[in-house]
Parts: sequence; C-alpha cells; structure tokens
Amino acid sequence: MVETNKPTLVILAAGMGSRYGGLKQIDAFTPQGDTIMDFSIYDALQAGFGKFVFIIRKAFEKEFRELIDKKLDGKAEVEYVFQEFDSVPEKYIDPNRTKPWGTGHALLMAKDAVKENFAIINADDFYGREAFTVMAKSLSEKDKNSYDFNMMAYLLKNTVSDHGHVARGECEVNKNGFLVDVTERTHIEKRDGQLMRLDDHGKFIPIDGDTIVSMNFWGFTPKCFEFGGELFDAFLEVNKHNPKAEFFIPYVVNEILRSEKASVEVLKSNAQWFGVTYLEDKAIVQAAIEKLKEEGVYPVNLW
Repeated sequence: MVETNKPTLVILAAGMGSRYGGLKQIDAFTPQGDTIMDFSIYDALQAGFGKFVFIIRKAFEKEFRELIDKKLDGKAEVEYVFQEFDSVPEKYIDPNRTKPWGTGHALLMAKDAVKENFAIINADDFYGREAFTVMAKSLSEKDKNSYDFNMMAYLLKNTVSDHGHVARGECEVNKNGFLVDVTERTHIEKRDGQLMRLDDHGKFIPIDGDTIVSMNFWGFTPKCFEFGGELFDAFLEVNKHNPKAEFFIPYVVNEILRSEKASVEVLKSNAQWFGVTYLEDKAIVQAAIEKLKEEGVYPVNLW
C-alpha cells in the first residue's frame, strides 16, 4: 500500500555565495524582509510539505534559526543539519578548503534527518508555486520504499545570468520522460548573445537554450541514501588535495541511473524560475517578486 505522509523539503543553505559576495540565503529581497527562501517555504507549505530540513553551517546557525524558527512555529516540523569542511573522514580534511564539499555531500548528510519522501532544493533559487505543487503531488503518491525518484525540469535559456557564468546540470531525457543522464556543466555563459559552455579542454562551444537542465530540485524516497556513499569515498580519495573540488548531486543521480534498479522521472511545470548567482541579478529578482505580490500571487506579508 502506498503511504501518503506529507513529504519533507530539504533546503541546501550551507554555501557561502562567493560570486554573490555574501550570504544570499538570508539576504532580504522585499521591503518586508523576505528572502528568496521564504517564498520556497511558503509555496511548499501551500503545496502540502510537512517538514523542513535546513542544511547549514554552524557559523551562521544563530542568524538562520532567528530567521526561520518563528516563521514555521506551529506550521511544520523543522530540523537543522550541519555541513562543514570537516564533515568527512579525518584523513581528507584539508586546511586550505574554504567551501563545503558540494550538494551531493549535503544530500548524504541529511540521511539521519529524513525518513519520508522528500524534495531537495537550493536556498537561493526561486522555483515557483506550481513546481512545488507538482513535486508534492508526485512524492505523496510514491511508496517510500520504492526507487522511483524524480526531478523538476527547466529550460536552460530561462536560467542563465546576464552578469557572468553559471553551473547547470544538463539532462538527457528519453521519449518516455525519464532521465537517462545528467552532466554537471560548471561554466555556461552568454557570449555575444549566444549561450556557450566550456568543454573539457577549456574551449567555449555552443549549447542550445532549449536544453533541459536541473536546478537542483530533486524528488527522492529515503532509498536514495543507498547510493552515493561509496561514490563520495572514491571522490574524496581522488580529490583530497584539491580544495575547490565539489561533489554534486548529479554524480549521485548518475550512480542511481547506472544501478538500473531506480528511475528518475522528469517533471515539468509552467512555474517561472529566478535566481541570484551575482549581486547584479538581485534587482531583476526583486522586480519579479514585487510584480508577483502586486498580482496577488503572494500576500504582501508572507508571515
């Protein structure tokens, strides 16, 4: 029998926002002090998510709790998970590392906090109400002991910045709407009006604007934690002297796909994505959010 417990939302908020120039996870984007993450939380509550797990750094735990706890008090269960430089075996701790080990590592860190079907998102991306509604419905219908996973798809052309390069997961999807492969493209940018990416040799080559990409909005059952552990250990061994190496969720997803015992359905919605990779992106996102409030999609005061 399929269980219909409310799904959990895991929010990736341990990154430092180096290209943005600060902690964009807790930066205000409206006169009312709303963060981008506030809109994801609000939308997720409306969609039926019942628990929120925040993956953060201990260095900003106090500020983060002050921002979150009062908003969700009485509305949903809240748990915090810490992702640190030293959240790895001692032999892999690198004093030169200045950033966490990446989104795939963060996913694995959430294992003890998540017992339900769950979605995982970035704290600093605006995904749109419909995306959460579609994801929540899908997760609530899945048996939590199954290997039926999913992801929310977006078109590349709608997710790039005018102010510098971005990283995106390029997705290959079969005719039945299931993911075949996802490749982390760490450098995509607009050059002379055309979308280009760096290849493995450091050369710019074109990439189609209609390419389906992952914006780190994945849907999993707890079975996903069976994947990735050994992969991360191997990654650490290869990259133990590389302080900038990151272990991304797409690495875990590709292992899931290679196993052939799990599948990843590609979900689609008409929701608009907004994001802030660079400080210069902020004004565009602020204007878009203000318009949504004016149209009544969101109340003036979320909380």
